[in-house]
Amino acid sequence: MSETATYSVPGDRMYDGAQHLWVRYDPATRLAVVGLDALGLASIGDLAYVTLRPTSTAVRRGEPIGSLEAAKMTGDIIAPLSGVLVSANPAVLRDPTLINRDPYGDGWLVTIAPSDWAGESAALIAGAALPAWVAAETERYRTQGWIV
Repeated sequence: MSETATYSVPGDRMYDGAQHLWVRYDPATRLAVVGLDALGLASIGDLAYVTLRPTSTAVRRGEPIGSLEAAKMTGDIIAPLSGVLVSANPAVLRDPTLINRDPYGDGWLVTIAPSDWAGESAALIAGAALPAWVAAETERYRTQGWIV
């Protein structure tokens, strides 16, 4: 009998399913914190290098806000929202493995001041849709051989 990993995602945030990014929006500050989710991280392996665009940069949903280099791939980090980059996490720039160790806490990537939160957040996965999405992505990743 073989053991397979299971993945859970915090329900207090929304997810860009295509990019495996999470977004936690604070209506009081009107800022969105963005990070990589654990399922996506499992498929790419340990991070070795992360670059992020400079703060105060205008970003558009679907366009690169940085790049990453991991054990199994190198690629762009794609913005889940349009807006302005308010901050980049200096801790993950110094130590990218922090993202693997604590993806939903200290391993966050950037904060964005969204320009159209109401419109663009509707495209993110949240609430009752989360369990089905996690199950489908886990099965898809297992079928592709990206995770065990």
